Amino acid sequence: MTRRRMIGAALAVGAALPIGAASHASVARATPGPAQLTLPVPTGPYPVGTVRLHVVDRSRPDPVAGAGHHRELMTSVWYPARNVGRHPLAQWMDPAVLRAYLTSAGFEADAAITPLTSGREGAPVRRTGGRLPVVVFSHGAHDHRADTTVIVQELASHGYVVVTVDHTYDAFSQFPDGRLTVPLDDPALVPSDFARDIRFVLDCVEDLAAGRNPDAEHRPLPAGLRGAPDLHRIGMFGWSKGGTATALVMNDDQRVRAGLSIDGPMQAQPPITADLHRPFMLMTAEFTRAVEPSVAEFWSHLRGWRLNVQADGALHSSYGDTQVLIPQLADALGMSDEELLGWIGTLAPARALRIQQAYPLAFFDLHLRGRHSPLLDGPSTNFPEVKFIP
Repeated sequence: MTRRRMIGAALAVGAALPIGAASHASVARATPGPAQLTLPVPTGPYPVGTVRLHVVDRSRPDPVAGAGHHRELMTSVWYPARNVGRHPLAQWMDPAVLRAYLTSAGFEADAAITPLTSGREGAPVRRTGGRLPVVVFSHGAHDHRADTTVIVQELASHGYVVVTVDHTYDAFSQFPDGRLTVPLDDPALVPSDFARDIRFVLDCVEDLAAGRNPDAEHRPLPAGLRGAPDLHRIGMFGWSKGGTATALVMNDDQRVRAGLSIDGPMQAQPPITADLHRPFMLMTAEFTRAVEPSVAEFWSHLRGWRLNVQADGALHSSYGDTQVLIPQLADALGMSDEELLGWIGTLAPARALRIQQAYPLAFFDLHLRGRHSPLLDGPSTNFPEVKFIP
């Protein structure tokens, strides 16, 4: 399931859709101008900072570019911040990347306005005592590292360092020298390639923890970022293909203590059949154990703490920014209620937002901080739409 097919004709009206919506050509209607989208603010006690890092794995030839080209990745680091007043808010997607994204889908390059995040660019890190737990994110096919910003900045606002990664040639991305990369039409990268990317990013997290700067251009880091990551408390989550990559990383890399898959199909070659004894959680929607044998097989090999939750009415992209951004376009697009449901399912956007903010945080708090949450013990009256799948 590629992102290019999923964005659909709604981009033609001039709004920056979050990557993850299903394509419905009937909603492509002319509008006076672009819609300005907004993202919700996180609920944590801390302001959020962010910085971009360009990292190069000089031990690994790029699987697409071939010999003579090392694997290059763009990443963003999100974290609790302080003294944020003079630091600008980061955009959800770079304008140049967004133009390439729109052009690749056959639309006007300057048709969109991208929302702002809650992340303050380059703000100093807030450390109230000791090092900070770390979570790494892997996106889906033909995607972008900003796709789950709601979850990412929520975690950061509660004291986590969160690292998001563009999987080059399966992502819309831009390097510091201005080079743009877009997803290739053929599936050039498989989940194991994503997993290798993440394992290198974990090496970069180790560099930060040791006080080194992993940025290829050695651009200045935010004050306090060196030495901030706690290497004994690392988690990972991924959406779709990134969820499969999360399982692969967990099987191969002991540095990751807990993994969360957001509707990952768990389709890999060879199949994922190794037993896993560390905590793993599934947030399923369409790739359920009941309909996807590879997900059921993976579940059967989880020997440690495990949990499978699913929200009634959720679609494949419901646990991401899509669910809160698409409804903002409904009036501009002239969508009927039926058409809007085709994009976001029957899970109410406000409820989807709370689920995204609450369940990943509860999972990582339990397994990286030892903070128990009754939310993970069973069905909650606060979240009646979330079912526990035994």
